[in-house]
Amino acid sequence: MSFINYSSREINCKIVYYGPGLCGKTTNLQFIYAKTNPNAKGRMISLATETERTLFFDFLPLSLGEIRGFKTRFHLYTVPGQVFYDASRKLILKGVDGVVFVADSQIERMEANQESMENLATNLSEQGYDIAKVPLVIQYNKRDLPNAAPLDEMKRLLNPRGAPDFEAVSATGQGVFETLKAVAKLVLQELKKGAEGA
Repeated sequence: MSFINYSSREINCKIVYYGPGLCGKTTNLQFIYAKTNPNAKGRMISLATETERTLFFDFLPLSLGEIRGFKTRFHLYTVPGQVFYDASRKLILKGVDGVVFVADSQIERMEANQESMENLATNLSEQGYDIAKVPLVIQYNKRDLPNAAPLDEMKRLLNPRGAPDFEAVSATGQGVFETLKAVAKLVLQELKKGAEGA
């Protein structure tokens, strides 16, 4: 649910990076943050406890245009990947406008990917969202590793609905901005639909 700031004429959108532990969510955000124009971004904030870490920052892309005279500011979040942080994940999903699911391409992580995708669907549903209707982009990360699962197998297991998806190596930045642009575009399409219906 986007938040509109009338004084700064900005629509604030929340994009959450979701996925199993150590799949590359944080690496995605760090790469985006490092490459974003310093004048267009806020600080990166890490909410870290002894056992979990959530990253957050916001930025105002200069090239995505405006909706009814409002600029769009994106707030990017990561969720802790480990299963026992479910309460944190639910909280971070509150008011989400778009989701990037980061899958770990290593064959031995396939089960963790599936569990995390099911957990995403459950947590979205508890917040009143349908995973089939939420702007969702899937990133198959770590494609450079020798033990990467075949892409068609990953698509079959994780993307039966045919959401936009990208291969990535977030450590080098490959596929990172393509993923972000795709989810931002889906979020903006939803906003425009809402603006036309208003």
